[in-house]
Amino acid sequence: MSPRLDEARTHNAPSACPQGPTHSDSPAASAVPGPRTGTTSTTRTTSDFSGAAGEGLEGLPEIPPYAEVGALDARALSKTLFERLECLEEGTHEYSYVRNTLVELNLALVKFAAARFRSRSEPMEDIVQVGTIGLIKAIDRFELSRGVEFPTFAMPTIVGEIKRFFRDTSWSVRVPRRLQELRLDLAKAGDELSQQLDRAPTVAELSERLGISPEEVVEGMSASNAYTASSLDAKPEEDDGEGALADRIGYEDHSLEGIEYVESLKPLIAALPARDRMILSLRFVSNMTQSEIGEELNISQMHVSRLLSRTLTKLRKGLTLEE
Repeated sequence: MSPRLDEARTHNAPSACPQGPTHSDSPAASAVPGPRTGTTSTTRTTSDFSGAAGEGLEGLPEIPPYAEVGALDARALSKTLFERLECLEEGTHEYSYVRNTLVELNLALVKFAAARFRSRSEPMEDIVQVGTIGLIKAIDRFELSRGVEFPTFAMPTIVGEIKRFFRDTSWSVRVPRRLQELRLDLAKAGDELSQQLDRAPTVAELSERLGISPEEVVEGMSASNAYTASSLDAKPEEDDGEGALADRIGYEDHSLEGIEYVESLKPLIAALPARDRMILSLRFVSNMTQSEIGEELNISQMHVSRLLSRTLTKLRKGLTLEE
């Protein structure tokens, strides 16, 4: 730790909490500035705060430019600031000053955590901003009485906030968290099995490796398709001559042409006598000949022909009237 910090703590900080009220509501309280984010060359001390607004900050060590504070110095200074933060009333200018200073001193933790996600598609600035939210949450929850170093306490909160950001925003289609985690497990198991087997693993092999059912493996694979999405108007990069994706997927369903007739025939067929419906079913569903239908109904083939012709004429006329 730098001698400047040691000296300030030894001579200027007889106790963690200064005695007396802070008078944070006085007009002089507005003179308390927040921490500076740039690489300023000015070393800030508690003597910079004149009047009643600085009484709650008396005895704090000097605060060098944040870019010049090393990891060990930042840890020692953070401990002193946490001790003072416990003595200040939340919402006061002094409390905000100490809290903001803690954020600035520990931004290196956020950048270190964000570096783990540099391969993601999101801009690094956005990742750092989200990680800073996790840092602020860790500062608000930290208690010195637990006997844990602040970096050890804060890092899981920072990383968790960044992971939550990716889970909530990076998927094109929102899927349950269970499937998101299953996708990661399948990807890891698939890579390991591919190296061992020198080929792509099967569903059964993935199921055995992860201890889940084959149906869950298939569900996880299907959920992986929801991570990214392509525009239907996008053209392939490898061949500019092809049309958009919408022009290359799908096909013409010729059965769509008959849907209107099928729906129109349903009430007409339902109104036929039972024997006429039976003849239609045997002829067009079971594909039986007129002779076979006659044997089935114990009538002649000629009678079947007349009944069938009469029924078809009736149905055709019914469709014509509806049109």
